[in-house]
Amino acid sequence: MSIKHELIAENACLRDKIDRISEMTSNYYGKQVVSYPDISSSQGPSHSLDLPAANFNRTQGMVREMLEANDPSLEILIEDAYTWTFLGGIGPKRPGLKCEASRASKVVMMNHMNVVEILMDVNCWSNVFRGIVSRARTVEVLSTGVAGTYNGAMQVMTAEYQIPTPLVPAREAHFVRYCKQQEDGMWVVANISLDDLRSMRSRCRRRPSGCLIHGMLNGYSKVTWVEHLEVDDAAVHDIYKVLVNSGLAFGAKRWVATLERQCERLASAMASYIPVEDVGAITTLEGRKSMLKLAARMVSSFCSGVGSSTTNTWTSLTGSGSDDVHVMSQMSMDDPGKPPGMVLTAATSFRLPVPPTQVFEFLRSEHHRPTWDIFSTGEVQEMAHIANGRDPGNCVSLLRVDSANTSQSDMLILQESSNDSMGSYVIYAPVNAASVNVVLSGGSPDYVVLLPSSFAILPDGPIQHEAGVLEVGSGGSLITVAFQILVDSVPNANISIDSVATVDTLIKTTAERIIKELSSNN
Repeated sequence: MSIKHELIAENACLRDKIDRISEMTSNYYGKQVVSYPDISSSQGPSHSLDLPAANFNRTQGMVREMLEANDPSLEILIEDAYTWTFLGGIGPKRPGLKCEASRASKVVMMNHMNVVEILMDVNCWSNVFRGIVSRARTVEVLSTGVAGTYNGAMQVMTAEYQIPTPLVPAREAHFVRYCKQQEDGMWVVANISLDDLRSMRSRCRRRPSGCLIHGMLNGYSKVTWVEHLEVDDAAVHDIYKVLVNSGLAFGAKRWVATLERQCERLASAMASYIPVEDVGAITTLEGRKSMLKLAARMVSSFCSGVGSSTTNTWTSLTGSGSDDVHVMSQMSMDDPGKPPGMVLTAATSFRLPVPPTQVFEFLRSEHHRPTWDIFSTGEVQEMAHIANGRDPGNCVSLLRVDSANTSQSDMLILQESSNDSMGSYVIYAPVNAASVNVVLSGGSPDYVVLLPSSFAILPDGPIQHEAGVLEVGSGGSLITVAFQILVDSVPNANISIDSVATVDTLIKTTAERIIKELSSNN
């Protein structure tokens, strides 16, 4: 077969996939989508290859060309240069939206094929990036790939992205994700927006973006990530505007930092050797796996409940200030891992002129806990832990509070603290000691009841160096405090004014204690 006929055949295949996307989006979004001509019968020369049916291969090339430049840290896009390089390939910018684009690289301790699988399996992807992806699903699989791999796989997806605060609106996106193996053994995973095909225009449109995955001889992978969006961020609260506008809140550096952190966490779950000097470490493999699984469920509950996902309906208790308390109620039923009844979630966010690392170390320490936790009236001791990262702060811990209250004598605190280059969190929940003993013996953690509270800590902005390189600043912190409280065990019960007042006082008191302690020590 001649090269011309091969190209015509390939474009016919791509045209068929475009037609399937058009038909699917017409049904899914309720809008008629233009169909593309069949180039196989075209009498013209090679210019027919520039028709939109070839856009998936073109987008893949655009993504790779963006990805392959040297990347010392985080880079932001020079819009004029990008538009000139890909003239006519990305279409006009939508009025009222601003461009947000960044690139970052990281070597992660994971095989390159496993990284590809994480990106192409929507459940794995939303779980690994649960701090960013508030919800996601695959609308339709257009191609499963060839030879039992994701090479050539193409799927239509919808996803929602968030940061841990009610003060920044979530971003919703609809796109095609396409995976292709390159001749040099690298893999490209590219995202192409479908938001222009929707009946209503959204506040977020994904430009050609994605990542390049390069397998290394030591079993690690070098991942180079590009995030490229057009967004309307008018509703972002003032204290988060610098972080969001810099591209750090939703940008490439946050994605690769999250991937690196999750790879470390997974490696720790599989570790068979625990150093002798690690006093208090949980040593049995079965116990470690069960405890990490329980902690992962606690983290997922925090991530899904603290952001501004469209599934969360927040109400401000006061005005429009950044430190206002926001509340929402949710019914918990038929979930063995949550107490049945009405759960009230409250959250507040505030800025503190203290570096994020200092805030993280203060909140994760059991020694400082009595200074801010109104329920920890006695000395707090760490009973056991699992180190799950290179940073000493990356840890799952079991804490005991020496309290005079005999009703709390059978309760422990399960805590996970996690820190990476883009932020950190401290999440904890009271757990029954008998249930924890079952988990430590390798038993199922699925029936351990959890209702977590949490702290999320982000930098308040970047430091900009020459050539547009951005690094996370060492200045102030943006802190979100969140509590979940069972206010009534009766299903469909109304939330009382006293319950709201109690949680409002609880969260404000906690925030005030943190501000007082950290301000006086800084």
